[in-house]
Amino acid sequence: MSNSSSLNEFLLLAFANTWNVQLLHFSLFLGIYLAALLGNGLIITAVACDHHFHTPIYFFLLRLSILDLGSISVTVPKSMANSLRDAFSYSGCAAQVFFFVFFILAEYSLLTVMAYNRYIAICRPLHYRTIMGSRACVQMAAAAWASGFLNALLHTANTFSIPLCQGNTVDQFFCEVPQILKLSCADSYFRETGLLVFSACLYFRCFIFIALSYVQSFTVVLRIPSEQGRHKAFSMCLPHLAVVSLFVSTAMFAYLKPPSLSSPALDLVVAVLYAVVPPAVNPLIYSMRNKELKDAVKKLIQWVLFQQQ
Repeated sequence: MSNSSSLNEFLLLAFANTWNVQLLHFSLFLGIYLAALLGNGLIITAVACDHHFHTPIYFFLLRLSILDLGSISVTVPKSMANSLRDAFSYSGCAAQVFFFVFFILAEYSLLTVMAYNRYIAICRPLHYRTIMGSRACVQMAAAAWASGFLNALLHTANTFSIPLCQGNTVDQFFCEVPQILKLSCADSYFRETGLLVFSACLYFRCFIFIALSYVQSFTVVLRIPSEQGRHKAFSMCLPHLAVVSLFVSTAMFAYLKPPSLSSPALDLVVAVLYAVVPPAVNPLIYSMRNKELKDAVKKLIQWVLFQQQ
């Protein structure tokens, strides 16, 4: 196949050729997907239905859970289907790239906003209600989603306008931009690569902002005389820091690593770590040190079980 216009479908990475291993792949991804649906669904329902959670921190957490559900729903169900049939239509691959990039970059922008929210709550508590009003929260969330949409549109249009000269086999379980670029002609490869580097530089500024906000927040927290106060502040920051660290480190490695470090096994592990694991573990991370959220989720589960009796 000489160029993208002649492609009708892509062949995605097959985890194995034996039926037993394919079934194991299907079952494992199904379990992860159901865990993500359950965890994020419980958080969305608990936050939306309890007026005690109608605060900025839970406003952003609810939208983070929505983005997590979106990102994992774009990749994992299709991967489960591909364990039985590994072909993916050209238009379906383009749609998957768009929505995946949209959800991932919108989530990263929202994580930056959440870091800012925690910085204001800890370092400027007297001005918190003024700065983080309902209108400001809506505007920041909308900006995060808009930045994800514009970047997704740009990267999808650019990636699928590049001629593809290296066949149609994508060495990944979903349509990932770096893997599609491997199929491009040599003279067109650097166009999207340059765009990826440019976007990475922009989003690296977000990472620097997150890091600096946490340095200042931890400096203030360590000055709190009350051990209970320090514990409460750390319980706000540490889950978010864990989520950001896992997400940023694996995603940047996946998109910016040199070709010499690329191998099917390594690419697969990294993709699972940044595309599949975070949406499944984020609900656990955010609720593990949050007694109010844990209690609300328990009450919700008890209410559901009572309704079924």
